[in-house]
Amino acid sequence: MSSKLKETFTPSEAPAPAPAALAAKVRTLAPSMTRSMQRVAETVAGDPAGCAALTVTALAERTGTSEATVVRTSRLLGYPGYRDLRLALAALAAQQAAGRAPAVTADIAVDDPIPDVITKLAQEEQQCLADTAAALDTSQLEAAVSALATARRIDVYGVGASSLVGQDLVQKLLRIGLIAHAHADPHLAVTNAVQLHSGDVAIAITHSGRTTDVIEPLRVAFERGATTVAITGRPDGEVASYADFVLTTSTARESELRPAAMASRTSQLLVVDCLFIGVAQRTYESAAPALSASYEALAHRHDPRPGHR
Repeated sequence: MSSKLKETFTPSEAPAPAPAALAAKVRTLAPSMTRSMQRVAETVAGDPAGCAALTVTALAERTGTSEATVVRTSRLLGYPGYRDLRLALAALAAQQAAGRAPAVTADIAVDDPIPDVITKLAQEEQQCLADTAAALDTSQLEAAVSALATARRIDVYGVGASSLVGQDLVQKLLRIGLIAHAHADPHLAVTNAVQLHSGDVAIAITHSGRTTDVIEPLRVAFERGATTVAITGRPDGEVASYADFVLTTSTARESELRPAAMASRTSQLLVVDCLFIGVAQRTYESAAPALSASYEALAHRHDPRPGHR
């Protein structure tokens, strides 16, 4: 067991989710809730108009829970308190009553023309990037960069959309001469994590902060003495328990067709780029020649002239 002491991190404040994203938020977080909190969350998502008219006491009675459980559920869903959740429920009820088209994302309806879709998505991505930049702890980022720049070996864990982000980071690190591996297979990730020790770095990428297939190899790496980094939208999630450094991404708004796993990728890629540029700066004397060599090795594949393919 590693003797490393785990630091305590305070969750960053994130903007409350848009009313239209409430149902998706409930589906995303329900597995991590207690049964009583699930009842509260499912009730407000299923009947926003009815619940918007209820006091915290009345909602607790309706769901067979306590006022404290209602407040905790509100906060877990991203609202500072029950009052804020009620306002979101009232707004959602008004949207439903007005007969607006169903939302594909929090701001995009199924009948929106493509030009509007482009504009709205661009605005959402920009906001996601701005929120992530504002939430990033620069001291944590700099410490993670230092660890990567001197690492003997770097392992990256992620599944689903986070796996794609992990592969992006690894291919960047490889091109500047670092030894890095991306593990999407949870069994392979654990068996490789067993081989890590002091001087190695393990990175877990999970928006929810509770993905078992990502947490398990990070835990093993942490216990083996490797430096561990978590890139997550939930710095209060279980993954942070095994991370020396936590890099917080924006808690993006969710919807039926754009769940957290997709929306979070934008902010994760920003963090990955920050890590890569930081490492490239620290290792410039070796990174620059390595990057030039990789470009040169591939140049002939991009030359359209005959005989240069």
